[in-house]
Amino acid sequence: MNGGLTIEQAAAILTLSARQVGRLLARSADGPADLAHGNRGRIPANRLDDVLRARLVELATTTYDGVNRAHLAELLAEREGIVVAPRTLRRILAEAAVKPVRTRRSPRHRSRRERMAREGMLLQVDGSRHRWFGPDVGFATLVAGIDDATSRVAGGTFRAAEDAAGYFTTFAQTADRYGLPGATYSDRHGIFIVERNRPPTLAEQLTGKRSFTQVGRALEEAGIGWIGAHSAEAKGRVERLWNTLQDRLVTELRLEGITAIEDANGFLPGFLERHNARFAVCATDPTPAWRPWPDGLSSAAVFCFHYPRRVARDSTISWADGDLALPRRSDGQSWAGRSVILQERLDGSLWIHHEGICIPVRPAPADAGQLRARRFRSPSDRDPAADLAERLDPGWSPAPQPPRGVVRRPGSDHPWRGRRDRG
Repeated sequence: MNGGLTIEQAAAILTLSARQVGRLLARSADGPADLAHGNRGRIPANRLDDVLRARLVELATTTYDGVNRAHLAELLAEREGIVVAPRTLRRILAEAAVKPVRTRRSPRHRSRRERMAREGMLLQVDGSRHRWFGPDVGFATLVAGIDDATSRVAGGTFRAAEDAAGYFTTFAQTADRYGLPGATYSDRHGIFIVERNRPPTLAEQLTGKRSFTQVGRALEEAGIGWIGAHSAEAKGRVERLWNTLQDRLVTELRLEGITAIEDANGFLPGFLERHNARFAVCATDPTPAWRPWPDGLSSAAVFCFHYPRRVARDSTISWADGDLALPRRSDGQSWAGRSVILQERLDGSLWIHHEGICIPVRPAPADAGQLRARRFRSPSDRDPAADLAERLDPGWSPAPQPPRGVVRRPGSDHPWRGRRDRG
């Protein structure tokens, strides 16, 4: 404007065209104030009037206090006949210093995590509930584990629902094929972790340790660390695996005509072998980190259900299907009074473990009380007295017995009662 620069030089500095700089010079004949936009300071034509804005603030702080902005806009349109966009309402209330009901949390920064350097350092496990056998068949759950370093699926099994037995099978397959991983990464499902918000039990207070779930106990016994993810994105490796399997595995199961979990579990190992050959990658460090089993432990004994039991004086322990008998000890000592661990293994067998001894158990013979409780009624086993009474009086039927647990007391004039009771 004072002639110190040419139009071309000013255009280069302002990163504008020379024609635009010429227009600005023409507009600023009376001074730099002419460069301001013509609408500056003007009230927008679509701006709500002050009376309506004050009404909105009043309703938001009185009648509809505590209602979020989007819901408030819907209520105003339904109940007050005031139509205003949620964004406009949010801006009006912000200008009036009305605090929102809940603040929006800024998005967290997420970055791609580097893979583990060695295979076997981290195993990501999860369960996917999906219509694996087609849209016309019910849901099933595939439980699987994928190595973080190589994306190799180490094991998996189909289950009716996501349960501890599915994870036991996956861990056992991984341990038998490759070895024990250093740690496992999963969601914070109740299968892995006991509810943290509940108060500790008396046993936990006495021992100073929180109780384990069945899977948590098995991981602790095998020396496998557990890492709980706080979001699905954190364990993205296994989440992306489900996208692939829900496309490829569903197609192959359909082509094979498989619609049952048992048949799918027979087909799965061959599919996973082909899947790993197609999608597995090489680890940064070729030295695997899988660990062998410690002496005295095996996948069948660790990855199963454990139940503490105390041995009775007749060398039996209680079980849901009947008592179990313990075999004679090789050292000649008695089992009575000892605390043992009953193992219910994945193949259905029952074992006990005590002080390094792990032996199978069998059902115990029925005792006298159990034998007396067994009443097998058949036409040939009828009570002779009942048969005679029925022949003499066809309408006769046995007297109804009182409900179990109800004590029937004799009357006050019953001979069993003494003279003092009757008087």
